[in-house]
Amino acid sequence: MKLTKTNPKLVELIGTLKEKSYQENVAIWKDVAKRLERSNRRKAEVNISQINRHSSPDETVLVPGKILGSGELNHKVNVVALNFSKRAEEKIDAAGGECLDISEILDKNPKGNKIRIIE
Repeated sequence: MKLTKTNPKLVELIGTLKEKSYQENVAIWKDVAKRLERSNRRKAEVNISQINRHSSPDETVLVPGKILGSGELNHKVNVVALNFSKRAEEKIDAAGGECLDISEILDKNPKGNKIRIIE
């Protein structure tokens, strides 16, 4: 039995990601779409401390899920995610980084260059 997503915005985003992957001939967007299609139990939830450990300054990090505010961020990182907790947004802004939605990064970086996926 295959379950389908009921959130219309998420369904639209997954379709847009697959379409962009096909148009630009880039595999990263199809990979992100597949990760977003997973069940809610398997959806990524990443803390700020994990982003701090696995990223370098001025890097773009993509999380196909939610960013949580536990930990500290001591360098500038642009973070792209489906959702952000209020505390996580504050910490990313305080470090000089930027919080972006996945649909925004599709317009800014259609080829998906220099993006690291963290789960």
